[in-house]
Amino acid sequence: RLYQIPFEMPDCEGESDPHTLHLVGDFSAPAEFFVTLGVFTFFYTMAALVLYLRFHSLYGENKKLPIADFCVTVCFTFFWLVAAAAWGKGLTDVKAATRPTSLIAAMNVCQGEDVVCNAGTTPAFGLANISVVR
Repeated sequence: RLYQIPFEMPDCEGESDPHTLHLVGDFSAPAEFFVTLGVFTFFYTMAALVLYLRFHSLYGENKKLPIADFCVTVCFTFFWLVAAAAWGKGLTDVKAATRPTSLIAAMNVCQGEDVVCNAGTTPAFGLANISVVR
């Protein structure tokens, strides 16, 4: 939800108050899907662990239960792959939307001929990159 993040842009036309702008984009859906799937996977894993340890005889006697467990595991694996790809694309979009050069290009004050605009710092995405690799 980048549209909720404000940043101040200086005004070089004599006004002392800077303009408050907002970033553009809402890339929360892939991240929410990724986290939601992780939570559901955790709950399923805990339930399966209880089934394996507490009701081992039921799991061994019933032939349909291992097949159902396998099918659910395959579904979670597929959705995990989809969620990781969606989160990777969402992170790429966030990086593009917060790239300093694109933000500077969007500022009207930086469009003058004699104006030089520089980014103070570049965003750090190390932990976000690690979350996609996992």
